[in-house]
Amino acid sequence: MNTAAETQLDIIFMALADPTRRAILSMLLEDDMAVSDVAEPFSMSLAAISKHLGLLATAGLISQEKRGRVKWCKLEPDALRTASVWMQAFGQFEPVNLDAFERFLAAELGEPRDDP
Repeated sequence: MNTAAETQLDIIFMALADPTRRAILSMLLEDDMAVSDVAEPFSMSLAAISKHLGLLATAGLISQEKRGRVKWCKLEPDALRTASVWMQAFGQFEPVNLDAFERFLAAELGEPRDDP
């Protein structure tokens, strides 16, 4: 039987399992973005991107809000705390460091970094 915390953890790891969703999180590390701007670099429909964003929002990794006619996405880095606490229980992992997480995402996506 899954507790609410276990279910949330499952949703977070499911969201992180997809490379498109990890790329979106990496993009949102820089700043809030309109959905259309999030979709721009991907060769998929706006509807497909919206589904990815919906999964990220369900996992609590991003939030979305309407500003006028535009829907904006914002990274919610504290949502990774649940996964970090779970991994720490194994004693093999350090708490999630968002700078290190950004470097990891950049390396996974082959993106150059500005800082050393």
